[in-house]
Amino acid sequence: MFKKIICIFIAVSFVFIAALSFAEEKNPDRKSSEKLIADIKFSPLLFLASPDSRRVAYIAENEKKKFVVVDGEKGKDYDFIASGLLFSPDSKHIAYGAQKDNKFVVVVDGIEGKTYDSIGSAIVFSPDGQRLCYSVRAGNKGFVVLDGMEGKKYDGIGTSLVFSPDSKRMAYGVKSDNNCFVVVDGREGKKYDSISSSIVFSPDSKRVAYWAQLGGKRFLVVDGHEGKHYDAVGNTIVFSPDSKRIAFLVLDGNKCFLVIDGQEGKRYDAVGKTILFSPDSKRTMYSAQSGKKRFAVIDGKEEKYHDGMGTTTVFSPNSKRFAYVAQKEKKYSVVIDGKDGKLFDAIGNGSLVFSPDSNHVAYSAQSGNKRFVVINGKEEKQFDDIGNKSLVFSPDSKYLAYVAQLNDKQFVVVGAREEKFYDNIMILTMGRIVFDSLDRFHYLAVMNKGVYLVSVKIGNN
Repeated sequence: MFKKIICIFIAVSFVFIAALSFAEEKNPDRKSSEKLIADIKFSPLLFLASPDSRRVAYIAENEKKKFVVVDGEKGKDYDFIASGLLFSPDSKHIAYGAQKDNKFVVVVDGIEGKTYDSIGSAIVFSPDGQRLCYSVRAGNKGFVVLDGMEGKKYDGIGTSLVFSPDSKRMAYGVKSDNNCFVVVDGREGKKYDSISSSIVFSPDSKRVAYWAQLGGKRFLVVDGHEGKHYDAVGNTIVFSPDSKRIAFLVLDGNKCFLVIDGQEGKRYDAVGKTILFSPDSKRTMYSAQSGKKRFAVIDGKEEKYHDGMGTTTVFSPNSKRFAYVAQKEKKYSVVIDGKDGKLFDAIGNGSLVFSPDSNHVAYSAQSGNKRFVVINGKEEKQFDDIGNKSLVFSPDSKYLAYVAQLNDKQFVVVGAREEKFYDNIMILTMGRIVFDSLDRFHYLAVMNKGVYLVSVKIGNN
């Protein structure tokens, strides 16, 4: 839905911000400031913003050599930037894979690690940003490098390298002598014919789950205990926020169903890949299909039938409300608490959000060639485009920030007033709108080959 703009000096697309106030005043006091954090001296091949939207990095090429520029500082030349340019979750570190003279190395904060014959596609920081893991190959053996230490060598390493939420544990899949198994905290699990590419820790970091296969049958393995065998088990495995419940998708014969807390649900012709627990862990929601009808299943109860279902389903923060996208013929609406909203030509994928106090619902929509945000059923100002996944409420639920586009320019809107235009607002490149307080937020913007940290104060506080 979101139309991409390609800047003449950045070969990626960006979107931009707008902020709307639920306060009664139409033109709240507003102050903004800019700080230049990097000059773009080379043509970026890939641009990346840090999770806190305060740092930038990009891959560039000059005289057939590739390199990474971090916060305006050029790194070492390489033959190729191989994989995984990423910031740590705390935005303090940056890592990527590089190739030189037919050898590969992982570079962390500009410092090279040991060289190997190849490195895997996944370089993973722990959630606290203090640990790093990646897979490599030396000769005919593969192994992980965790915190700079080489692990045991195997025939192959899977693509899923997973830290627990508390950053203390690590799990990954391996292949050895035609057997597959999961290594958790350095301990090898039971050997199987195959294992899933998805390994999942519970939110409290105490439990780990994945599917495994033996003799043509698949089953869930949770904390080393095997569950019932089925024809197939999907990669969608979900723990509840309190870590006490677990749900996964099963294909048995020509029917699909969910298994929640060990209980098999109703059989359907199809089940959506999104399985959602409410924040209080008491409720569940997913989409399903019987015949030509699609519908949401909430707490085991089938909702109203529709012609189609979107991929976005959300519970409110207080777990009392729900919303999802539904289709009627060639039109789309948002269903909120069981009530169908107005039909539009399109609903922005991933745009549906509740406010922190659960009182407001917002999403982006399209009618004709115009896009706009709908807040509590009210259509706001029309733009040429809206950034689908950019919508974010302030912590007190008073303001909504989102990305919009008009006449190929990008700008911030507070109430009815438009802010300064920029060439790009860095949202599609992992950047985001960050509220620093109830009435202050910041974002990254590009203007005249400079990247700026833009801070905005809204309201009278």
